[in-house]
Amino acid sequence: MSRADRIREAFTGGRGPRWRATDAYARAVLLGVGLVVLGALLHKVELVLFGAPFLISALFALSTRVGGDPSVSVRPLPRTAEPGEATTGVEVDPAEGTELLAVRLPAPGTPGELGPIHLLPSDSGPIVVKLRREAWGDGVDLRADHLFAGPDALLVYGPVVGVERGRVVLPPVDALPAGLLPARAAGLVGVHRTRRPGDSTELRDIRAFQPGDRLRRIDWRVSLRSPTLHVREHHAEADADVVLALDTRLDLGRSVADWSTGHPGRTSRPGGSLDTAVRAAASLAAGYLHQGDRVALADLGRPRLGVRPGAGRRQLLRLRNQLVVCARSAGWAPRPVLNAHQVPHGSLVVVLSPFLDDHVVQVAVQAARRGGLVLAVDVLPADLSPDTETAWGAGALRIIRLEQRTRLAALEQHGIAVVPWDDHGVGVAATLRRASRPGRPVVR
Repeated sequence: MSRADRIREAFTGGRGPRWRATDAYARAVLLGVGLVVLGALLHKVELVLFGAPFLISALFALSTRVGGDPSVSVRPLPRTAEPGEATTGVEVDPAEGTELLAVRLPAPGTPGELGPIHLLPSDSGPIVVKLRREAWGDGVDLRADHLFAGPDALLVYGPVVGVERGRVVLPPVDALPAGLLPARAAGLVGVHRTRRPGDSTELRDIRAFQPGDRLRRIDWRVSLRSPTLHVREHHAEADADVVLALDTRLDLGRSVADWSTGHPGRTSRPGGSLDTAVRAAASLAAGYLHQGDRVALADLGRPRLGVRPGAGRRQLLRLRNQLVVCARSAGWAPRPVLNAHQVPHGSLVVVLSPFLDDHVVQVAVQAARRGGLVLAVDVLPADLSPDTETAWGAGALRIIRLEQRTRLAALEQHGIAVVPWDDHGVGVAATLRRASRPGRPVVR
C-alpha cells in the first residue's frame, strides 16, 4: 500500500484531531513480526526477507518523534462579494515530525463544491486558493478539511473537519437603458422634468414679468420688442420614487414537473422566476439609483423584509443584500401584501411576479388606484416544459398559460403596463417611455 493510499484511508477514517497510528502501521507490525518469527521457526530466509521491511518501517516510524498540534487556517473572506473569481490563502502550521499534508481544496471549474483532497508537503507554506462562484446568494466557498502524516504515513494527525468559509455573492447588475419615470416626481432636484417651474436648463415658457421674478430671468430680446418686460420660465428637475415589489412566494423553473420539489443548497432555482426577478430588481435599482432617484424594495410575501426609499451607492448595496435575504426567506404565503405606506404618492411601482394567482393582480391594481404608475414585469420562464410523466402534463401547461394570459389582460384593462423581462431591459424601458407620455394609452 502506497503512502497516498494510507493517507486516503486515514482521511476517511474519521478519528479526530489527535496523533494516532494508522491501520497500515498495525498491519506492518503484525505482518513484519509474524513473517520474521515464522521464517525463524521454519528456517525460511525468504520469509524473514519479506517481513523485515515491514518491521523496519514500523520501527522507524515509532522512533521518529512526532508531537504538537499542527493546524491549518484560512484567511478570512469578505462577507459580501461580487460574482466572479476571488483569491484567499490557507496558512499551514506543521508540527514536529510531520512530512505530508492532505487538505481538501476547491478545484477550478467546480464552483459550489468542497473540492478533492490534495497531497502536499507539510512545509509547503501558504497555499493560494482561487475561488469562483457565479451564482448569487449564500454559499460555502471553502472548507479546509485536513490531515497531517508522519514518516511513511504510518502516524497521522486527524482528520480534522475545517471551518466552513462562505460569502454572500450579491445579485449581478446588468447595464440597462434608462426609462422615463412619472412626471409627478417628489423632490426638488434630480434628472426628471416636472410640470412645475424651476431652475433647470429646459425652457418651459416665456411670460410677462411679475413681482417677485428675478432680474436674471428677463429675456431682453423679447422685452425689447414688447412694451412690457418678459421673463424666461424653466422646468424644475426632480427625483422620482421607484418601488420594486418582489413576489417571493413562488420560485418556478422551466420544468413544470419540478415546481413541487425543493432546491437544496441554493438560494433560488437557476433560471427560475425568483432568480430572474432578483436579477431584474438589482439591475433596475442600479439604473435608477445611478440617475439620482430613490429606490425602495417591498417583499410581497414578507412585508417586514422591505427596504425604505433611499439614494446613492450605499442604498444599492443595501438593496442587493436585502434581495439575498428575501430569496433566502422565500416561501409560499396565502396573500401578497403591499401596504399604502410602502408606496409614496406618485411613485413608480414595478411588480415582479410570475402572476399565477389572482391576489398579486389585485395588489397591482390597488397600487394603480392609489395614483402611482404601475409596471407589471412577467418573470415566468418563457420556455416552460410540461410534465412528461403524466398523460395530462401538456394539458396542464396549456391551462397555466391561458390563466396567466387572462390575468395579464386584466392588468392591461386597468391601465397597467405589462412586459416580460429580457436580459437587457429594452422592453421595460420602452414600455416606461410609452407609459410616461401624457395622453398616450398603455399598450403591451
